[in-house]
Amino acid sequence: MSNYCKIAPDHPVHASYHNTEYGFPVDDDRVLFERLALEIMQAGLSWEIVLKKRQSLNKAFDRFSINKVAAYDERDMRRLLADEGIIRNRLKIRAIVHNAQVLKQVKKSHKSFALWIDAHHPRPKDDWVKLFKSTFSFMGGEIVGEFLMSIGYLPGAHAKTCEIYNHIHRLRPPWDRQ
Repeated sequence: MSNYCKIAPDHPVHASYHNTEYGFPVDDDRVLFERLALEIMQAGLSWEIVLKKRQSLNKAFDRFSINKVAAYDERDMRRLLADEGIIRNRLKIRAIVHNAQVLKQVKKSHKSFALWIDAHHPRPKDDWVKLFKSTFSFMGGEIVGEFLMSIGYLPGAHAKTCEIYNHIHRLRPPWDRQ
């Protein structure tokens, strides 16, 4: 069983995410952008820290509205860097803003972030990493892999013995449709 499936189901911070979000198929662009941003924020930190700051991150980043975040300017950068409720890393914040700008272009070419992801499916993780690195900022194997697992495009979010695995499997996530 994956370590996350051992600790998360009854954990005060991890339970809700593990039981209702992690690995479930997602096609809402706002949620996809939030997940990508949260994975960026997690780099070098624990997932628990990110989950504890999630509400503040949503407030600070206008609920991860792609259009609003894409329009952020230096005043917004100063506001975010001064916000003690979020992870105040200049490189991560700039990457999130840049990625919102990229997502506006993705939406022009593919109608949505979800359709862009689906248009590239299936592919091996290494190819996903190359694609994301060539398209977005602050991407690495761990960020891309966890993002794609969290939205149901790569398997491995839950152990087969985890009760959530069976629930997700019934939803026919993209990794199961290859």
